[in-house]
Amino acid sequence: MFYKIEDNLVVIRVKAQPKASKSEFCEPYGDDTIKVRIKAPAVEGAANEELFRFLSKTFKIPKSSIILKSGDTSKIKVILFPLSEKFKEWIIQNGY
Repeated sequence: MFYKIEDNLVVIRVKAQPKASKSEFCEPYGDDTIKVRIKAPAVEGAANEELFRFLSKTFKIPKSSIILKSGDTSKIKVILFPLSEKFKEWIIQNGY
C-alpha cells in the first residue's frame, strides 16, 4: 500500500512526474507508491512546491503542515501530513 495512517498522520509514498498538463493523481506505481502528475517543472523546487499545493488543496490541509520526509531531488518521495476527512473520503472513493 502506498500510504500508512499512524497517530492521525498520513505517510504517503509518491512518484512525481513533473511538467504534466495538470496536477493529478494517477494509478498506483508498483506495490507501495502512487504516481502523481505535477504541472510544474522539476526546476529549483518548483515541482515539490506544486506537489505540496496540490496535496493541500486536494485533502484540505494547511500547506505548512506537509513534511517532505525523503526524496527532495528524487522522483520517489515520502510525504507526511495530518489525516483529514477529505483524505479518508478520497481513499474510500478510489477503493484504496
